[in-house]
Amino acid sequence: MAQKMWAGRTDGRTEQIADDFNSSIHFDSRMYKEDITGSIAHASMLEKQGIIPSAAAEHIIEGLEGILSDLTEGKLSIDPSAEDIHMFVEQVLTERIGEEGKMLHTARSRNDQVALDFRMYTAGAVDELIGLLKEYTNVLVSKAEQYKASIMPGYTHLQRAQPITFGHHLMAYVQMALRDIDRLTDAKKRILVSPIGCCALAGTTYDTDRKYEAEQLGFMSVAANSMDGVSDRDFALEFLSDASIVMMHLSRLAEELILWSSWEFHFVTLDDAFTTGSSIMPQKKNPDMAELVRGKTGRVYGDLMSLLTVMKGLPLAYNKDMQEDKEPVFDAVDTLKMCLQVFTPMIETMKVNEEEMYKAAGKGFINATDLADYLVTKGMPFRDAYKISGTLVHDCIGKNLTLEEVDLDTYQTYSGLFDEDVYQAIDLHACVERRISEGGTSVTSVEKQIAQAKEALQ
Repeated sequence: MAQKMWAGRTDGRTEQIADDFNSSIHFDSRMYKEDITGSIAHASMLEKQGIIPSAAAEHIIEGLEGILSDLTEGKLSIDPSAEDIHMFVEQVLTERIGEEGKMLHTARSRNDQVALDFRMYTAGAVDELIGLLKEYTNVLVSKAEQYKASIMPGYTHLQRAQPITFGHHLMAYVQMALRDIDRLTDAKKRILVSPIGCCALAGTTYDTDRKYEAEQLGFMSVAANSMDGVSDRDFALEFLSDASIVMMHLSRLAEELILWSSWEFHFVTLDDAFTTGSSIMPQKKNPDMAELVRGKTGRVYGDLMSLLTVMKGLPLAYNKDMQEDKEPVFDAVDTLKMCLQVFTPMIETMKVNEEEMYKAAGKGFINATDLADYLVTKGMPFRDAYKISGTLVHDCIGKNLTLEEVDLDTYQTYSGLFDEDVYQAIDLHACVERRISEGGTSVTSVEKQIAQAKEALQ
């Protein structure tokens, strides 16, 4: 067995099963770019501060750039027997440039090095996810604009409640997505806090310039306490929390798409490219992509709970338990990216069955509140108007009538305030257009919401 780079206090020899158990190369190798970029900045800082000779720093940086290029182009493969990505890079560097490669680890520890890599990776993932969220939100806005006047029933308790437009319904999800973008954007302030220079836990005796090194890597600040710098994973937990909220929002819309695409609703038709068939029932067209998004939400929740559980009982500072921090984040990033990449074109290509929506809106007495409001405009207290409207609905159900089908003479037996204009008051289009309060479902209001969303996305 090869001796480990940390040999000294121990003989550096471990059993193969212990090596396999201890190794993280199979998952942290995805951070090779962050690790090498961070090491280049570290070598630059060491040279600037006169901690290592300029010639050594130049050789180290050239060597690191060569390793990065070779890994990116596939000319160099990551050794799966290496303990982690940090040790792999350092070993290859030393093999290529000799003893000077051993100077790179001056004034840092793997504790602050891995924390740096992890923060850089998470910040990059946030940027990528924000880009995907913007694409998804733009598609929602476009659909909302297309169907801003298309009437459908709005629901509470999954019961038909009041008439709204499909555009208004979609704009609710736009607002959720805008908040998701906002949360991830804000999280970057806490992700981009550089731990490099905190070393193992107590800082270093070398005259380092932590701010210079952080600035080279695009960090906004440096960790104010060296113990916190190497043992904090709040940023990863915040990211996983934000990712869980995004997935929850996607899952809610996925659930509605599943319902809407069923024959019971038939409000939308998902494109064949985003559905599957049945192995035994030839008539089936299953919304599997939406169902998978709904199912994968639990997976991302699990990633969050996993890391919360890892961190809850750890004393300061670094503990090996924290090696378990990366896989939940990697999994959440991969899952969320895949869901957004599928969800966006699925929304873009779906067909909206406006006629079916309008038919559904005509049933269920969703204009009953407007009937009560009509009586209020005639001078009746709302509670009295509410009771009369409810009684009319009850009687219509018994007679298999809609409110529009009740004749005026019958209306006037309930209240003398009813007149010919009652039919205009309960017309579904009129019901929608009278919702003029800010954020309401009228076409004018939806247009305003769309304009505000477009501005926010800019």
